[in-house]
Amino acid sequence: MRELNQRAVLQRLRDHGPATRPRIAADTGLSKPTVGQALLDLEQHGLVRTAGRTISGPGRSAVVYEVNPAAGHVLGIDIGRGLIRVAVADLAGSVVARLDTRNKARSAGALLQSVRSAAEDAVAEAGLRMADIVSTVVGTPGVPDHRSATLRRAPNLPGWERKGLLNELSSLLGTDLVVENDANLTAIGEYEAGAARDADVFVCVTVGTGIGMGIVVDGVLFRGAHGAAGEVGYLPYGWPPPSSPPREGLLESAAAAHSVVEMASARGLSVRTAKDVFTLAREGDARALEAVEEEATRLAFMVASVAAVIDPALVVLGGGIGKNTDLLSAPLERALAHATPLRPTIVPGELGEEAALTGAIATALRTARDVVFERRGQAL
Repeated sequence: MRELNQRAVLQRLRDHGPATRPRIAADTGLSKPTVGQALLDLEQHGLVRTAGRTISGPGRSAVVYEVNPAAGHVLGIDIGRGLIRVAVADLAGSVVARLDTRNKARSAGALLQSVRSAAEDAVAEAGLRMADIVSTVVGTPGVPDHRSATLRRAPNLPGWERKGLLNELSSLLGTDLVVENDANLTAIGEYEAGAARDADVFVCVTVGTGIGMGIVVDGVLFRGAHGAAGEVGYLPYGWPPPSSPPREGLLESAAAAHSVVEMASARGLSVRTAKDVFTLAREGDARALEAVEEEATRLAFMVASVAAVIDPALVVLGGGIGKNTDLLSAPLERALAHATPLRPTIVPGELGEEAALTGAIATALRTARDVVFERRGQAL
């Protein structure tokens, strides 16, 4: 009962911010003496702290309590083809150290060492040791298969699908590690702090070097039976498939960043990146606009397929291609109007390149807060 009371008080402070003992008692339904004892225990073990006293109203001032954000720290890592992004956050979710480093690795072993080095640098920048980190969440392309400790369907990271890779990551970063698909973490990031804050059922599609999707239902990720829910890059665009299908999915082959370059090049444009194509489109180049229209049509195939199966209230577009919603929205809507009566609202992501890292921190915090309570509460 004592532990339940402590949890109730701690949750009240996390959900609604600093408060006095009478306010906490009123909000939780616990008696003032019970709240007082719970606060004393929590303060003793470093989970809450005093934040001053009330200064308004008649009578004596009252002590204000708040969650102690320094009671623990979490580590979030987003491994991308071009960049490794790392952040350290306290238990309030405030980022206390942030680091980006270029991913120059051409093998799994080199990438593992780069990830470890970036993590150590960020933790040191926060004035901490790796042993101080309560929970670590890594976002990466691919589908984690925990039975074989392997990442599947991560063709854009050389060697990243080798057997036992998840064990190697745990060895480098600590046993309190969660490895999650980066599109799933992008969805969580947009749900926690971005475009999907008020959405009960939504999908978040990332279109860049590859194509991925995170599915959230009532605030919870839907992963499917084998963790591959949302692998829309494998939708059979251009069916029937070849006799020897490529490692890359058919939709991903047709609509990822390299495809935008190919569509523009086929129209006589000299471009190196998808960003170049969208820049020219914004300047009114007719050939670039045609390539964007074709890309939107291919993405409409994906949205129509997802809408028929999941019926999301919202489709959030992210990634390097997805962030160009200003150019993609109109042709997307035109294509959908010819394909399906099921047309969910399509919006751009609000967090941009920070979305997956935001999701990693949010996921790590869900675990860390309980872990810290359990560790600190063992002596109670």
